[in-house]
Amino acid sequence: MTRPRPLLPLWAAAPTAVAAGLLLTLAFPAVSWWPMVFVAVPLTLLTLIGRRAGGALLVGTLFGAAFFLVNVSFTARYLGPVPWLALSMLEAALTGVGAILITWAYRWLPRVAAGTWARLILLPVLVAGLWTLREQFLGSWPYGGFPWARIGVTQAAGPLAPVASWVGMSGLSFLVVLLCALAIEYVRSRRFHDLRTALPMAIVAAVLLVTPQFPTDEAGSIRVGSVQGNGPAGYFDQRQRGDVLQAQIEASASLLDEDLDVLLWPEGSVDADPATDAATAAVLDAVALRFDAPLLANVPGSARGDEYFNMSMLWRAGEGAVQTYDKLHPVPFGEYVPDRWFYESLAPDLIGLIQREYTPGSSAPVFDVDGVAVGLAICFDVIYDDVIWAASDGGAEVFMFQTNNADFRGTDENLQQLAFARMRAIETGRAVVNISTVGTSQVIAPDGAVIEGLSADEAGAMLTDVPLRTGLTAAVVLGPWVHGVLGWGSLLGLALTGALALLRRRETAPPHEGNDAAR
Repeated sequence: MTRPRPLLPLWAAAPTAVAAGLLLTLAFPAVSWWPMVFVAVPLTLLTLIGRRAGGALLVGTLFGAAFFLVNVSFTARYLGPVPWLALSMLEAALTGVGAILITWAYRWLPRVAAGTWARLILLPVLVAGLWTLREQFLGSWPYGGFPWARIGVTQAAGPLAPVASWVGMSGLSFLVVLLCALAIEYVRSRRFHDLRTALPMAIVAAVLLVTPQFPTDEAGSIRVGSVQGNGPAGYFDQRQRGDVLQAQIEASASLLDEDLDVLLWPEGSVDADPATDAATAAVLDAVALRFDAPLLANVPGSARGDEYFNMSMLWRAGEGAVQTYDKLHPVPFGEYVPDRWFYESLAPDLIGLIQREYTPGSSAPVFDVDGVAVGLAICFDVIYDDVIWAASDGGAEVFMFQTNNADFRGTDENLQQLAFARMRAIETGRAVVNISTVGTSQVIAPDGAVIEGLSADEAGAMLTDVPLRTGLTAAVVLGPWVHGVLGWGSLLGLALTGALALLRRRETAPPHEGNDAAR
């Protein structure tokens, strides 16, 4: 059987893959040109059609490198180029490995099902599933993964975002890539005279464009005073003990004498553990008493025995921390160093700068604030589906995300993270209060619209009647199933396709070729 020739020779595919990676960065904040995915994704797929595994690994890695070197350049802000290059090239290499699976799909499925409709439907479905599988793999491995660069999140500011309330961000990624793959096969079929061949592409486009947001039920509101202290909260910022706490107190002053249901401070807002520091506990008591409201704050280094946690707490005057939540996904090489002995042998000076060793939490990310279930996520927790699902399953009627972007001042990291917060609002049908130590902070409506906001690098506070919602969206209920079907289902589909392709090749091979293969 003749091996199909690549659509693009390697000398053309390599720069095309680089261009596709760079174009894809434009779909992410701060630029947020969401339509660019419909240019970048098809270009990427074109570089993989007809390739051998080695060529797919090369062009896939080039695509990943061009994308990640730009998209996560904020990681070089304080620690320099080593973490940036290490993260970018690791993600690029994993992207390249995932590209091999996609190129195998393009090679094997036409051998098994060569008909027009199989090429127009089955092949794009398998390709889109494998792209989504690659996103899930990058988002879970190694060290818990880095689910930062998902196609679905590019649609936060676009008209396709409501689809996420039905199928989640992974499902939205799948549908966007599916539309791109369908368009490629429609053009490759050259059956433009037969309008039926455009039907699969038209159906997916219609689903993406006209699907309304999954409805949730109104359940009143909660009055939230959210505070952006803009203090010296960065890892290497020069500060004295209590400076960050004082910044939050000063920024909260504009909310004095207001009627609050809860006072919300960001991640890292309390720079000494009140469980062991009586002076800090007294200050928090005074704040909760003065505002006549519980305080939802965060201690970035709460010690329990030999372990340290990034802990959020609901503090009540005279009662202390009545509820706590420990961050479920501490950031590797930021909040702890996995296999420290190994990485210190490679870069002892750099690894030595990271003294924190936070332990993953195990508590549910939900607080009961006077009868209102508040879902929680601390900083990068927001990019992990399991945290959001757990809060939703726990009855969350609103989300309050606490973050500290001080280590990335001057970059678009805060805006990229904010896009995740916006997608979480749409996905769950819940309002989100995303409060940062240094900004950008926003109150986001259940439909993703911005209710109120604070610009980066400015101290301030917001007083907002935040809507409450009940009822689970399809995305929350079906989320784990969508992950499983798109991930494991695509892998199983590829394996079955490969086995059938091998069997078909053996059946059609001349006798001498079969003997050679056997040897």
